[in-house]
Amino acid sequence: MPDKTLQEKAADNIRILSAAMVEKAKSGHPGGAMGGADFINILYTEYLNYDPSDMNWAHRDRFFLDPGHMSPMLYSTLALGGNYTMDDLKGFRQWESVTPGHPEVDVMRGVENTSGPLGQGHAMALGAAIAERFLVERFGDWMAHKTYAFISDGGVQEEISQGVGRIAGHLGLSNFVMFYDSNDIQLSTSVEEVTTENTAQKYKAWGWEVITIAGNNANQIREAINFAHSCKDKPTLIIGKTIMGKGCVTSEGENFEGKCSTHGQPLSAAGADFGKTIASLGGDAENPFAIFPEVADLYAKRKKQLLEIAKEKKVTEQKWRAENSDLAKKLDRFFSQKAPEFDYTKIEQKDNSATRAASATALSYFADDIENMVVSSADLSNSDKTDGFLKKTKAFTKGDFSGSFLQAGVCELTMACVMNGMALHGGIIPVCGTFFVFSDYMKPAVRLSALMGLPVIYLWTHDAFRVGEDGPTHQPVEQEAQIRLMEKLENHHGHNSMLVLRPADAIEGTVSWKMALENVSTPTGLILSRQNITNLPGKNRYEEALQSSKGAYIIEDCIGEPDVVLLASGSEVSTLVEGAKLLREDSVKVRIASVPSEGLFRRQTKEYQQSILPTGVPRFGLTAGLPVNLEGLVGENGFVWGLKSFGYSAPYTILDKKLGFTGENVYKQVKQNVLSEVLQ
Repeated sequence: MPDKTLQEKAADNIRILSAAMVEKAKSGHPGGAMGGADFINILYTEYLNYDPSDMNWAHRDRFFLDPGHMSPMLYSTLALGGNYTMDDLKGFRQWESVTPGHPEVDVMRGVENTSGPLGQGHAMALGAAIAERFLVERFGDWMAHKTYAFISDGGVQEEISQGVGRIAGHLGLSNFVMFYDSNDIQLSTSVEEVTTENTAQKYKAWGWEVITIAGNNANQIREAINFAHSCKDKPTLIIGKTIMGKGCVTSEGENFEGKCSTHGQPLSAAGADFGKTIASLGGDAENPFAIFPEVADLYAKRKKQLLEIAKEKKVTEQKWRAENSDLAKKLDRFFSQKAPEFDYTKIEQKDNSATRAASATALSYFADDIENMVVSSADLSNSDKTDGFLKKTKAFTKGDFSGSFLQAGVCELTMACVMNGMALHGGIIPVCGTFFVFSDYMKPAVRLSALMGLPVIYLWTHDAFRVGEDGPTHQPVEQEAQIRLMEKLENHHGHNSMLVLRPADAIEGTVSWKMALENVSTPTGLILSRQNITNLPGKNRYEEALQSSKGAYIIEDCIGEPDVVLLASGSEVSTLVEGAKLLREDSVKVRIASVPSEGLFRRQTKEYQQSILPTGVPRFGLTAGLPVNLEGLVGENGFVWGLKSFGYSAPYTILDKKLGFTGENVYKQVKQNVLSEVLQ
């Protein structure tokens, strides 16, 4: 056997470390990591540009791993570059380890994205690539950089890949390079058992450049990346035909490559011999957690090169800053991760408007003043009213990113993941809109937004059965209960993983937007009405609505302690106001509370919570969703009127009456189910 080249030894070092991590943890996915080692090694030692002394440098190249189960490959490569220690690798998948089973965003160590659910990683990469084009358009080519994605057979099969392929090709993103680790093996089958598609032709049809190579051949990898860099108006897909479990052998020394069993378990459990595999790759089975001296030198030399490249680019940046001081201040503001400065009092809302219309009004102001906001819609901009923003700008097109709107087409999940990618890249405030019922398509991305702590704003309209004639397929019932679970789920910082707001009128809609833009540490969901809502009573409605920041506040009150507290969110609050008028005619002392966010309310002091919902006073809740939306606040001694079935197709005014969402029914239900004993 001829002597191995230095790059082959480096790739083998990644294979050894990857296999050892899984073996020690007694769980994980070694096969794919071993097969993909050659590409990631060449990428990191010859192409990927970043600043090892400033890992958060805004203008670095990005590498997005899609198959998170291949984390050993990424951790091993980053360890060769000095970002992880051998002890870190030994702690793979263990409690409080910095090397979790699937990568979790950790920019300072070189992990750009949390990945695991297949398909989302490369969609986030698309978002980062769009963000780069948006920023280059505004600040110049000096800050241009590449976005690389690594995808597997599973990611290509996930339906989200269609959205990514279509959008990237349509926009001609030549800064986007994706390596497809095509090893023909999946977790439980071979690829040929589940698909016979021509992947290359599919991506070509979407407008990509496609090149197929031997994915474990360093020279072909170089040629492919060079080719991708030469492309001027198309993204590039490099299909690398790699070998699952490359280097694996049995106890008899026989070849054990390309086996399905090595995908998702330690080599020793898969049928390979761990010790002999490590030895055949040039390692020491007794001490596999080691870096070959010549590989350490290779990565050290690359680190030195990277520092020089970054230094040169930063000199260029400083020259640009000196010549463009106002633009430089704007760029710093974009990347500050601070809420934008904006005077929300200047937003003039029309009386008694739908909260989706109120959102459109707010967006029209933001389009003028918040220059790094990017809004997207899944082919519903004129219905979810994100067109309030679009009318002040224009949509991205191939070669033109001077606008601030992404017409994503009908692909809610892809769109949401793209927004995650924009947030990860930085410099952009991402907003995406669709109907609330279609949040069902988006929840995997929303969950990762929450896990990563990304300030993506989800704008969901048509919030209830009042979608009316469209019928039960378009009428959300259970969706609010589902998304509000994210307010009950804490992130790893101990905070609510998401802020969810359902404003009760147009003014509360303005305040909800204020809260969304000021929430820079978690995603925000805005749940907005299709139909008009009567303005809530108040002397200074905006100042009163600012109390939304506490999650719940009093809309109307009585003298002394109330007989009953009525609570709701969204359009049901105005229905409570109607019901309260009837109750007062019977001398019932009523308090009405708007609860745009139970999650926020639960974070307030006990004293504040008691001031809104005093102990011992019965409560009535009204929700257009499942009763569980309010049962936690109403308690066992109260009553919630909500829906217990799917909706029906009819005009919303008819549905209000038939389903009991009227002031008259509020009066009836409070008298029968809440105050029957009190008033006897």
